Amino acid sequence: MLKKAISHLGIFLLSIISYLPFSVLYLIADVVYLLLYYLVGYRKKVVRENLKNALPERSPEELRKIEKVFFRYLASLMLEVVKTNSISRKELQKRFIITNKHLIEDYLKQGRGVLVCSAHYGNWEWGTLAFGASLSATLYPIYKPLANQVFDNWFMKMRSKFGNRMTAMRHTLRVLKETENIPSVMAFGNDQSPRGKDVQYWTTFLNQPSSIQLGIEKIAIKTDRPVFYMKVKYLKRGYYEVDCVPLCLNPKETAEFEITELHTKFLEQIIKEEPAYWLWSHRRWKHQPKVSSSYATEVV
Repeated sequence: MLKKAISHLGIFLLSIISYLPFSVLYLIADVVYLLLYYLVGYRKKVVRENLKNALPERSPEELRKIEKVFFRYLASLMLEVVKTNSISRKELQKRFIITNKHLIEDYLKQGRGVLVCSAHYGNWEWGTLAFGASLSATLYPIYKPLANQVFDNWFMKMRSKFGNRMTAMRHTLRVLKETENIPSVMAFGNDQSPRGKDVQYWTTFLNQPSSIQLGIEKIAIKTDRPVFYMKVKYLKRGYYEVDCVPLCLNPKETAEFEITELHTKFLEQIIKEEPAYWLWSHRRWKHQPKVSSSYATEVV
């Protein structure tokens, strides 16, 4: 009961903060950055290890620069996510420009469904919200519910306020069935790590053995929905651009694991181009394969 009350109080305070102007929010973000990086050292060890292993070609000086830019951006991202609570559709679409959306709309006009991949790169919360608000069909972002039900409900309300239909992973097949004869778009995060017992495929991602979810590929092949990648580019503080990039337009013609490799390598390329805006504090490589194989199914 106490935990629930604290959660409601936290949401109340965050909701108030969300109505502050961006200029004030980014001043707060600067303070948060100093606290996270210099005082608390939030997951600094994890970030440094991830950067060192993922980008061995970068010098120690380059890695330290990326690290600092990442933490400063992380602080800004936190406040931007809070701002999602009160941001208007007009303001969001000014700050998150979408290019080549017509390539997806062409399929929707034909009455077909489309799959899109994205990752924890840039402001994925704004990206999903802005993209869904701009489509002629409904966007179904696939997500993993939070353990805290109070915060999960708050995020659900924010994420769906412009029409998105948030779909828990366990309900993916049900939504596919419901939308098989109507134009719709399903959005997946392709950098989500499978749980240890669910690992089905391993590949090399950012120079390390990495477990990859096969859900996008399985659904694409089963439904023959074209697959697009939402390539996010950080423009400046509070402003982004996302390009709708065709990744695989004829899924049923692909070989096994081809789509999975395509979206994994595409994300790797995005990260290497501008590494500071990926979520390096995530423990992406906490599982390792027991055998040295791209197709290992066991983890330690």
